[in-house]
Amino acid sequence: MNIRKNAEAVFLAATVLCTFAAYATAEVPNYRAATAVQVAAASDANMQVVVIKGKRLTAAEKAQLD
Repeated sequence: MNIRKNAEAVFLAATVLCTFAAYATAEVPNYRAATAVQVAAASDANMQVVVIKGKRLTAAEKAQLD
């Protein structure tokens, strides 16, 4: 009967315990960040670039839009 009254507290406590257990058992990656950046820079060599060309509006054109 007492568990029904404190169901939210029991749920939160279980969630906190599971969260700490997940962090405690997580693996630490074996690679360095500099290696990952070098791989990313090499793979971006063939990336497509989109160039947008346009002209700026004059003050008269801006006023016309309002």
